[in-house]
Amino acid sequence: MVRAQVLICGGTGCTSSGSKKLIAEFESQIAKNSLEDEVKIVKTGCFGLCALGPVVIVYPDGTFYSRVEEADVKEIVEEHLIKGRVVDRLAYKDVAEGVDIQHGNVSLNDTVFYAKQKRVALRNCGVINPESIDEYIAMDGYAALGKALTEMTPEEVIKVVMDSGLRGRGGGGFPTGLKWSFTAKNQADQKYVVCNADEGDPGAFMDRSVLEGDPHAIVEAMAICGYATGASEGYVYVRAEYPIAVARLQKAIDDARAYGLLGKDIFGSGFDFDLFIRLGAGAFVCGEETALMTSIEGNRGEPRPRPPYPAVKGLFGKPTTENNVETFANIPQIILNGAEFFNSMGTEKSKGTKVFALGGKINHTGLVEIPMGTTLREVIYEIGGGIPNGKKFKAAQSGGPSGGCIPASLLDIEIDYDNLVAQGAMMGSGGLIVMDEDTCMVDIAKFFLNFTVDESCGKCTPCRIGTKRLYELLEKITSGNGTLEDLDEIESLSNYIKNNSLCGLGQTAPNPVLSTYRFFKDEYIAHVVEKRCPAGVCKNLLTISIDPDKCKGCTLCSRVCPVGAISGTVKNPHVIDKSKCIKCGACMEKCKFGAISKK
Repeated sequence: MVRAQVLICGGTGCTSSGSKKLIAEFESQIAKNSLEDEVKIVKTGCFGLCALGPVVIVYPDGTFYSRVEEADVKEIVEEHLIKGRVVDRLAYKDVAEGVDIQHGNVSLNDTVFYAKQKRVALRNCGVINPESIDEYIAMDGYAALGKALTEMTPEEVIKVVMDSGLRGRGGGGFPTGLKWSFTAKNQADQKYVVCNADEGDPGAFMDRSVLEGDPHAIVEAMAICGYATGASEGYVYVRAEYPIAVARLQKAIDDARAYGLLGKDIFGSGFDFDLFIRLGAGAFVCGEETALMTSIEGNRGEPRPRPPYPAVKGLFGKPTTENNVETFANIPQIILNGAEFFNSMGTEKSKGTKVFALGGKINHTGLVEIPMGTTLREVIYEIGGGIPNGKKFKAAQSGGPSGGCIPASLLDIEIDYDNLVAQGAMMGSGGLIVMDEDTCMVDIAKFFLNFTVDESCGKCTPCRIGTKRLYELLEKITSGNGTLEDLDEIESLSNYIKNNSLCGLGQTAPNPVLSTYRFFKDEYIAHVVEKRCPAGVCKNLLTISIDPDKCKGCTLCSRVCPVGAISGTVKNPHVIDKSKCIKCGACMEKCKFGAISKK
């Protein structure tokens, strides 16, 4: 009889940190101690706390071990699984800035990280083996599909989705049920369902984690969508850089076919639906629905003018419904539990929960799912554990290259679609990059714009040429050659690109520039007028100097300088030859006395 389960994260983050070796070592140690009948090893999807991986959870007590190494496995097996004693040095200690917390060892569900989360799209991630259809079924998997096919009409399915208030989680925020209804009312000999898993935002890994941790949820949701809209075929467009997600999704599709949950006459209802995977080559523009469909058709991924919209003329010229991974992940729970289950969470116009990938200057980088309306302060200082090294929060970039920066003055903003748009940002697919006081906002705008310049498909002139010119203006400013006239040009060019680009990539590309200029205009002016970078990031505007009163003459700085720009004798103050200095910062990192500064 199984008395304990050891859950080990098998997501990309923990896999890259060595969780495969952990699994093998656990299996070896359990066999060595003849515990095969008592202890079960389960490889799961992402638990969320990616910064602490590899993560291991031992049930039934729920002890949460973090940053476990192969050499630690023997101790966990002998102490915890055999003797029943928690290995304290490996057990996670809760931490959250400015929050009263439980001290000592805590289970995963009792951590501050999880306290304000509500997992709907991520409900099975880190809970089940994503490669086991039986474990998914044990968690009410495919019950929603059975309910839809045997108890509901297609119109009733669409109404439940509409009443739930679910909006597209891919960035646009369009009402999901309304989108489905558009496809449903169009008659055609063939219709399609498409899942957008082409997650391209820097720092975003929400969709990847759902596919890796709960792939059957997407299979089930797409079949439900097919029934509601009259489609008999679906495609998941996923980037080839997600090998674990692709492998698990393909196994889920194969197993669903074997169980009669895909294919002909599903649940004896007369409904036929099958599903296929198409790999993308990593083009950011293919996240736009028409470019994605063009790519599935075997053509270069370029957007199409709209109208006609995909509900009328989509994949292969047929009516098509397209949603992203997270949107689909909510569908089974909505059908199974009713519209009220979902619309009871969130705000008036933004219902349910939203998954965010927390990254940047924050203690708990990882994956979180929060009810709409949760404040940015709660996400950063409670769930995220605050800013490392006692630094001050400066801004958060929401929505990736298509989004904007939310400044510290808006820390108490409630996160929902409309609130973010009103501040020049956007929900996007869910990337949330946190920045501290050492971040240059002009440089950040340049970073995201450089990404969109590279990713532009080049089909329309405003995006192809306009973003390049805009980037050149930012480069001019960060190099110390900008003028006040350049600031005026940045605004006018940004608005022109937004208003005249063909697709969402170009229409949103200037958002990081406009939002940083709106909230951090003083930094732009400092770069142009004072020829100074307030954050000390832009190299051409930096001066690195040694304070003779603090320098002890230890010579460490001169030894690490790659260009020999620092001179001095032992126990005497050193000096930097500014004509040689390349401003790499190596000397600052090594100085133990705080004698070297940049300004």
